[in-house]
Amino acid sequence: MRKARGLPSFFAVGDAASLRRVWAGPVAPIATPQEAVALFDSALPCLQVADAGDIVPGSPSVDGARTAFQALEAAVGLARTGSAAGIVTAPVGKEQLYGVGFTHPGQTEFVAERCGVAPHNAVMMLAGPSLKVVPVTIHIPLADVPSVLTIDLIRARATTTVKGLQRNFGIPRPRIVVAGLNPHAGEGGALGREEIEIISPAIDSLREEGMDIVGPLSADGLFHARARETYDAVLCMYHDQALIPLKTLHFDEGVNITLGLPIVRTSPDHGTAFGIAGKDNANPGAMMAALKMAAEAARSRLSHGL
Repeated sequence: MRKARGLPSFFAVGDAASLRRVWAGPVAPIATPQEAVALFDSALPCLQVADAGDIVPGSPSVDGARTAFQALEAAVGLARTGSAAGIVTAPVGKEQLYGVGFTHPGQTEFVAERCGVAPHNAVMMLAGPSLKVVPVTIHIPLADVPSVLTIDLIRARATTTVKGLQRNFGIPRPRIVVAGLNPHAGEGGALGREEIEIISPAIDSLREEGMDIVGPLSADGLFHARARETYDAVLCMYHDQALIPLKTLHFDEGVNITLGLPIVRTSPDHGTAFGIAGKDNANPGAMMAALKMAAEAARSRLSHGL
């Protein structure tokens, strides 16, 4: 089944007993990553980092959070040392993580810090088979977006996006489209001046530096099939402007890939779904897509010497 789905060899990092509570297939504990390849065809290899205790599927616990924290720390270390080609992080319950000493807003910021990258330089790209989007602003109230947008922020996001497309997807000269903030991209200032005063100057300066970038364009016309053939990624001004089209088109195969890191890191673009944990009715599509994308990004980096 794994070969039929085109999945690369991988291993879990965490607690083998916890995996057995939610999956009826064979789980094989391993002591080193090197053991995983030989066992992959017959079982799910698991590098044990802690005992999560008595796990109840769908009921987060302190021991489970502590195990998840330790697993994340170990996985980043393995990727940084080259013992793993990359990491795929599963969704986590942040409330429980905060109770065991996790102090970061999310896993992305934690991974960035451990890699020596400033959090604002780690860029979230959401990717599916026909669409890649990058939100310039992420988890802030919509009312705050206009005041957070700056020329420097847009330039930084665009630059990291281009480098990420080159490194992780092997696109030598990425084509970037930038969405406007306001309806109809501001309608020449009649519906808002952010396009004139912030977004356009950022685009113009990047184009002068040689980037293939256009905009700002009205977001309502950027995501249909013909439009998606004209670019490699869209820079969106806020969270939902990016996430709504991505999840509409690729809800079961969307991947969150972090750009700007020295390691490959992906994650399925969905939440924890505690309500269906252990019931054997979850759709594995996004997790499989995240595994495939991580492998493809690692191969791309290797082939380009990056």
